[in-house]
Amino acid sequence: MVDSLMPNQQVSAINGDIRPGRLSGEQLTANFADLSPPLSALQAQQESARCLFCFDAPCTEACPTGIDIPGFIRKIATGNLRGAAMTILEANIMGGTCARVCPVEELCEQVCVKATAEHKPVVIGRLQRHATDHLFASGEQPFARAPDTGRTVAVVGAGPAGLACAHHLAVKNRSYTLFATHYFELTALPDEMAGITNVHIDAVEHGDRIDVNI
Repeated sequence: MVDSLMPNQQVSAINGDIRPGRLSGEQLTANFADLSPPLSALQAQQESARCLFCFDAPCTEACPTGIDIPGFIRKIATGNLRGAAMTILEANIMGGTCARVCPVEELCEQVCVKATAEHKPVVIGRLQRHATDHLFASGEQPFARAPDTGRTVAVVGAGPAGLACAHHLAVKNRSYTLFATHYFELTALPDEMAGITNVHIDAVEHGDRIDVNI
């Protein structure tokens, strides 16, 4: 319809369609809701009970960060949510974030034995989120900086891998400097990194060095 209008009419028609309040609050909430909603405590118990706790777990082999998946699921099954979260975060400090964005359907869940036997894998990603969310909701930060040894390590790249490396260095009593290609604002870290403060970024933009401390 808009294409059939004169240019000035097209602009008016398009501009008239840009207005607030077109969607209700309920619609906006639904549109931005999690694609996979979090599990309830009962759902997590039921789902963890489906796991076969394979010794040579193909899910762990498929996980890029090598999380002991049967191990953390077993802890969920026994009600040890903190222990489950620690198993996850000790292997992957970004475990809470990965639980939401990792393509588990192409990795751990794809090779789950239950996917072959029952055509329905254990929902590993949602169980991982259930455990890490529980820990973060408690407000506990289980990791702390070790005393500085005076040695400094350069970390090139301030993406997830760089931040995870910086966290590991901080826990293992090493100072670090993150080097980023372009300046960017890093005003908030994921929940996993909340206890590792004073992240120092040596950002390089157009040949100029910019120091940022948060």
